[in-house]
Amino acid sequence: MPIIMRKTYIYTVRPGETVYSIAQRYRSSVQEILRINYLIPPVSDHGLIYPGNVLIVPDLSTAGRVSYIVNWGEVFNKIAFRFSTPLELLSGINSIANPNVINPNQQINVPAFIYEIELGDTLAGIANRFDLSLVNLIRANQGRPGFSVDVIWPGYQLVLPLPTTRNIVVWNPLPGTRVVNGQRITGQARAFEATILHQLRDMNGVIVSNERFTSADAGAPAYGNFYSSIPFDRFPTTSRGELWVYTRSANDGSIQDLIRTVVYF
Repeated sequence: MPIIMRKTYIYTVRPGETVYSIAQRYRSSVQEILRINYLIPPVSDHGLIYPGNVLIVPDLSTAGRVSYIVNWGEVFNKIAFRFSTPLELLSGINSIANPNVINPNQQINVPAFIYEIELGDTLAGIANRFDLSLVNLIRANQGRPGFSVDVIWPGYQLVLPLPTTRNIVVWNPLPGTRVVNGQRITGQARAFEATILHQLRDMNGVIVSNERFTSADAGAPAYGNFYSSIPFDRFPTTSRGELWVYTRSANDGSIQDLIRTVVYF
């Protein structure tokens, strides 16, 4: 599946800017920005952009996550809403003590990834493949030139929100990707005693990888980074499955903050 792994910025065009000036600022390419945002006929006049347009801007020099560039006058809860993620988590993973104070041009790491549309795709099909709400998919792409709920274009790139809770985000594996025995897991979490648990299930409910724990590098109230791996204890019986990442209640041991990431075997 065409999931894009390179560093990407989500940028709002300001008055007087051109595709060329934006490409220069973010070590990108004019032709690539035109292609993935479909700033070309028949969707748009070649390279035509307006203030307020939201562009995907790839950094062609490095791999990495998705960052949102704060625009003038934006408030933090609006950014959290755009990516369908709790305000607490977004401020915590960015070490922002006061979310009421953010600055224009500030880079905010957001729980999202980039998908390039293929021939035959539909928005509903993409949402189903990644177990994503269609409403959330549409919201994440609001204001983008070339984006339409009725017509989509092969080669156009979409912003897809990651599943999150108030306390956990999983950065790897990404939804819709293939997992293997020993698969690496990375994420950030706010957890009591920094303890994070995970297991892997197929769609028949077979537990392919038993529950195991790992520790974040900081405990609550901080959002620590965590790393682990998934050894296969059983063979999967379906081609699709779910990675569960969660905590357990100190009171009764029940599962809390469950992130379910759709994966393939």
